[in-house]
Amino acid sequence: MALWHFWIYSFLGWLVELAFAAASRSEDRQRRCLLLLPLCPVYGLGMLAVLALPPMGALGLAVLGGLAATAVEYAYHWAGERFLGVRFWDYARVPGNLRGRVCLPFTLAWGLLVWAAVRFVQPGVEALAAGIPPWLTYVFLLVFTGDLVCSLRFLRVTGDLKGMRAAVFP
Repeated sequence: MALWHFWIYSFLGWLVELAFAAASRSEDRQRRCLLLLPLCPVYGLGMLAVLALPPMGALGLAVLGGLAATAVEYAYHWAGERFLGVRFWDYARVPGNLRGRVCLPFTLAWGLLVWAAVRFVQPGVEALAAGIPPWLTYVFLLVFTGDLVCSLRFLRVTGDLKGMRAAVFP
């Protein structure tokens, strides 16, 4: 079931990225994190980290959840730089940033998003994930793994995030 939590939150994160790109009038309106699937794995990983936290009140969840999501964001960005030679985002011009990988305004935003996700979204995600048949999990795992391997290879060889975002659906 954790796989489906990861995939569902990765998809919801992709939607958040699209909404943020539209709201901020970003040039990268078609934000994709994988070649084919509309998934942003950093969101799925972040929510898995949050869901691993012990039960706590709203304030604790917002603070610790925001910090957990920020830690995942930092590690994800570091790994992208270290192993793929790409910078997925750059917060260098945002106040309170740490090496351009994370920043205070987004940490605060993650805290609010994490609280809302656990409070309002997680019950639906839990119900949805519980109803998915095992055979579909295996099929999606094959598709996801293929897309992930191709995406990582594309980035490792080209280092071109914009090219990857436009490679399949310009």
